Amino acid sequence: MEFPAKAPVVGIPISTTSYEEVMATISARPEDRGVSVAVCNVHSVMSARRDAKLRDAVAGAEIATPDGVPLVWALRWTGHPEQQRVYGPELMRRALVDSASLGWKHYLYGSSRATLDRLRKAISEFAPDAEIVGAVSPPFRELTPDEHDEALARITASGADVVWVGLGMPKQELWMHHAKQSLPGIALLGVGAAFDFLAGTVKQAPAWMQRTGFEWLYRLLQEPRRLWRRYIWNNPAYLMLLAWQVLRSRIGKRR
Repeated sequence: MEFPAKAPVVGIPISTTSYEEVMATISARPEDRGVSVAVCNVHSVMSARRDAKLRDAVAGAEIATPDGVPLVWALRWTGHPEQQRVYGPELMRRALVDSASLGWKHYLYGSSRATLDRLRKAISEFAPDAEIVGAVSPPFRELTPDEHDEALARITASGADVVWVGLGMPKQELWMHHAKQSLPGIALLGVGAAFDFLAGTVKQAPAWMQRTGFEWLYRLLQEPRRLWRRYIWNNPAYLMLLAWQVLRSRIGKRR
C-alpha cells in the first residue's frame, strides 16, 4: 500500500498529511507487518539530526506527522501551502471517539500507572465506546530481552489494532521502530505527552499559543528545570536551519 508522501524539514522527512489520511491509512494497514506513526515537533527533528539511530527510526516510520506548528510552517513555506497540523493528542482523541465506526481495539503502552488509570477514566467519559484491551506502564529503565519479548507477546495476545505509545521522545520512536517488526497488522502511534494531556495530569497550552507557535513557552514555564536546555538550543538552531531551507527553496524556484 502507499503511505502519505514526505517532504524534508531541516533534513528530516515529515509526512504531508492530515488527520483523515492518517486514520484512513491505519484502517487500510497491511496485515503482514506493523506500521509506525511518529508525531514530530522541533525537538524531534533536531534530535534526529544529531542521533543516527533516531533519524533512522523517524525516517523509517510509515507516517511522521507535523505535530509541532513550526513544522507546519516549514511545510507551508516549502511547497505545501495547505498543510495543517496533525497533533498527537487530537489524533488520539479522534481515533478513540470514532472507535465504534472504525472497529479498532486500543492498547495503551507507557507513562505511569497513576496516569494510565486517569487516562482510562477520561477515555470512558469522552469516548465511552472505545475498547481498551490493555494498559501497561513499563519500567522506566531499559527492558531486558525477555521483558521486551513478553511485552510484545501481551500486545499480540490482546487483539489490539492500535497501540498508543507514551514513552516520550526518543524512547518511543526507537521502541516502535524495533517492535513493529514483531507486531504484524498492528499500528503503533508514538504520541508522547498525549497521555498526560488527555488524562488531565498536564495542562495543554491555550489555543492561541498553539496556533502562534508559542506552545513551547507554555511548556517551558510549566517544567523549566526539565525543558530549558531543550528549548534554549533547539529553537534558535531550528529557525536558522529553516531559514536556510526556505531560502534555498525559493532560489531553486527562480532558476
